Amino acid sequence: MRADFINMKCYRYKPRYIILSMKFALRLQSTILSILLLLSSPALLRAQNLAGDEALSKILIDGEDWQLVAEGFGFTDGACADAEGNFYFMDLGKGTAIQKISPDGKVSDFIKGAPKCSGLKFGPDGRLYACTQGPKKQLIAMEVPSGRITVLADNVQPNDLIVSRKGYAYFTETGKGQVTIVDAKGSVRVGATNINAPNGITLSPDQGTLAVSEYRGTNVWAYRVNADGSLDAGSRYMTLRTPVGKTDSGGDGSTTDAIGHYYVTSHLGIQMFDWTGRLSGIIAKPTGKACVSIAFAGPGREYLYACASDKIFRRKMQAKGNAK
Repeated sequence: MRADFINMKCYRYKPRYIILSMKFALRLQSTILSILLLLSSPALLRAQNLAGDEALSKILIDGEDWQLVAEGFGFTDGACADAEGNFYFMDLGKGTAIQKISPDGKVSDFIKGAPKCSGLKFGPDGRLYACTQGPKKQLIAMEVPSGRITVLADNVQPNDLIVSRKGYAYFTETGKGQVTIVDAKGSVRVGATNINAPNGITLSPDQGTLAVSEYRGTNVWAYRVNADGSLDAGSRYMTLRTPVGKTDSGGDGSTTDAIGHYYVTSHLGIQMFDWTGRLSGIIAKPTGKACVSIAFAGPGREYLYACASDKIFRRKMQAKGNAK
C-alpha cells in the first residue's frame, strides 16, 4: 500500500512539476526578451555607446576648417560673445579699443579708449566685465555703450573671468594660484586656492560647475558652485595633454558648448573634453602661433572663434554655444 501510495503521489504531482517548469521557462524567456528590447532602445544605446560616443568627429564638420575673419593686430585676447552672436576681443599688442565682429564678419570698435583687457565677459546686468592689465590690474565692469568704468576689485592680478547668471564674477589670479569671487554687491572673497597657475575659466551650461585650467600644470579643476556663489568639492577633473618633452600644458582660454563639452586652448591645440572629464580629442590651432582665447559666436552661435596671436579665426561646428 505504501509503495502504491508513493507511486500514485509521484504520478499525481509530476505533471504539476512539468507545468511549473514550463511556466518558469516562459517567464525567463519573457524577461530575457524584455531586457534585450530595453537594451536595443535608442536612448540606452546612446548611453551604452561609451567608446567614441563623444568623439571629436561628432563635433567637427567634414570639410569645414578654420576661416580667417580679421588680421593685422598685435596680440589678440579676451574672446567673448553676446546673446546675438557678436564676437568681442581686445588687441593687447597695439589696440586701444575693445573690438566687435558682427555675425556677418564686419569689424568695428566697440568701446574706444578702454584699458588693456585679457579677459572679457558680459554679465546679466548688460555690463561688460573685464580683467585689466594696464594701466592698472583690476577687475572692472564697463557700461555699454558709454564705456563708463566701475572698479570691482583693485590691487589684484586678474587673468581671465566668467560671470554667472546670478551676477557672480569669478576670475583667475595666476600668480596667486587662486580663483577670486566678486558678487553683485561688490564683495570680494577667495573662491579656490592651490591651483598651479590658473588661467582659463568657464561654467557648465547649468552653471553648477566651474572649470579652471592650469597653465603650468596639466589639470583642469572642477568645482561645485553653491547657491551663495561659493565653490567647494574641488577636484582634478580633466587632464591636459602636453607636447613631447614638456611638463606644462599651456592651458589657457576656456569655453563650453550647449551640451556640456569643455574646450581649453593649450600648447598642442584646443583640447575638448566631454562632461565626464574624458578627453575627446584635440582641434588643431588655426596657425602655428599661440591660440589663447576662444568663444562660440556668429549666427546661431555655431562658430568657434579663436584669438590666434595677430589674427582672428572661426570654425563652423556641429556643437553650438550656450544661449544667454
